[in-house]
Amino acid sequence: MIQIQKYKDVEDDFFDARTFAESNDVAASVLEEVQKRGDAALRLYGQKFDVAVPEVFEIPQDTLRAAAEKLKIEKRDVYDAIVYSHDLALRFATMQKNSFTDFEEELEPGVITGQRTVPVDRAGCYVPAGRFPLVSTVIMTVTPAVAANVPEVILCTPPRVHPDDKVAAGKTGSGVPGKAFVGGKPYADEGIMAAAYICGVNRVFAVGGAQAIGAMAFGTESVPKVDVIVGPGNKYVVSAKKSVFGAVGIDMLAGPTEVLVIADKSANPKWVAADLLAQAEHDVVAQPVLVTDSAELAQKVSSQIEEQLETLTTKAVARQSIDNCGRIIIVDDFDQAVEIANKKAPEHLELAMEEGALRDKIERDVHNYGSLFIGHCSAEVFGDYAAGLNHTLPTSGSARYTGGLSVRMFLKTVTTLRVKENASGMVRSAVAAGFLGDAEGLAGHARAARLRIEK
Repeated sequence: MIQIQKYKDVEDDFFDARTFAESNDVAASVLEEVQKRGDAALRLYGQKFDVAVPEVFEIPQDTLRAAAEKLKIEKRDVYDAIVYSHDLALRFATMQKNSFTDFEEELEPGVITGQRTVPVDRAGCYVPAGRFPLVSTVIMTVTPAVAANVPEVILCTPPRVHPDDKVAAGKTGSGVPGKAFVGGKPYADEGIMAAAYICGVNRVFAVGGAQAIGAMAFGTESVPKVDVIVGPGNKYVVSAKKSVFGAVGIDMLAGPTEVLVIADKSANPKWVAADLLAQAEHDVVAQPVLVTDSAELAQKVSSQIEEQLETLTTKAVARQSIDNCGRIIIVDDFDQAVEIANKKAPEHLELAMEEGALRDKIERDVHNYGSLFIGHCSAEVFGDYAAGLNHTLPTSGSARYTGGLSVRMFLKTVTTLRVKENASGMVRSAVAAGFLGDAEGLAGHARAARLRIEK
C-alpha cells in the first residue's frame, strides 16, 4: 500500500537524484569492440543479447512500408493514433523551430553580428523493444528531427526474427533469448517499423542495446556515424550514451520515470490514482507521488489505487513501484506543495486543482519540471502519447537545469561576424582586442588585431 506521510516527516533523501544506470564494464567493453571491429562486433553482441542477428542490418524501406500497410489494415485504430500523434508532434516541433529567430544586427558602426539556426547533418534515434516495444518513442524522437529539417534521420532498434525465417528458427530452437537466429532477413517489432515509416525515418537498422549506441556514435561498415543520439533504453544503453557523449551529442541520461501530482480537495480520486498507476507500471523503481492538503483525498486515492491495481494487467510491476517508491505527502498549505515540487524537480508535474487564483499562483510559482499538466483533465498520459508535447523528459532532478527533448536538440545556433574596414566600431574592436591579447600574453592575438588598423 502507498505510504502516506506529513511533509515534516519527508526524508531529506527524497529530494536526491535517483539514478540506477551507473557506468558499467559491460557497456564500456561493448563500445570498445564496436569502435574497433564495427559490424563484426554488432554480430558478436547480437548473438549474446538479441533474439536474431540478420545477415544485413538495414531494414529495407519496402519492409517498413509493408508493416505500416499491415497495421493500417489489421489495427486501424492504432495506425490512426500514430498518424494523429505524429501530426500533433510535428506541428508543435515546427512551432518551436519557428520561434528561433535568425538575425544580423550592427552592434557598433561597421561591426555586424548575426545568428543562424541550422540542423545537424545526421540524427540517430534509439527505440527499445523489450517488455514494451515503445512505438510512441519513435514519434517522440524522430518527429522533432524531421521538423528541424535534419537531412538524414536513422533509427536503431533490437532485431526480431523475420516471418520468412520463423520455420528455420523453429527447427533449430533459435530466435529466443540466449539463442539468437543468425543469418536471416533484417526485421524488427512491426509496430516500431510501421511508426518509423509513418514518421519519415530515412534508414532503420535492426541493432539493439549498447552496441547500437556505439554503432551510431562511431559508425560501422553498415551503420553511419551520427551527430546526435536520442532515445531511452536500459542501464546499458544509458551507460553507453554517457560514455559516447562528446563524440556525439545526446539528449539526456534518463533515470526512473516519475510523476508528482499536486491536488486539492476538488480532485477526482479515481483520476489521480489512475495517473499515479500509469507511471508506476513503467518500472518497479518508478516514483508516483501525490501532494495534497486534504487528508480525506489522500485516503480516497490510496483506496482507489488498491482497487484499480486488482484489474491492472501490469499489476506485478505497478505494485512494487507503489509500495517501494510511491508516497502521498500531506501539506499544511500549497506553499509547501510548491516548495516540494521545486526541490524535487519532477519529470511530470500535474496540478489536479480547480481553476482559479490559487491554481494560477501555483502555476506561476513552480518552475522545476519536465512538463506541466494544468487542471483535472490534463492527464499526463496525453503528453506521453498524443498532445504534441515530447515525452522524453528530464528525470532524477535534472529538470532543475534542462528541459525535455525538443527540436532544439537537432539544431545548432551558429554566429556570424561581418566587419567594415576602417569603420569606427571596427577600430574600437581592434584596439580592445589588442589590449586584451597583451593582458593574456597572447602576442599573436594582439598583432592580428592591430594589423587591421595600421596605416
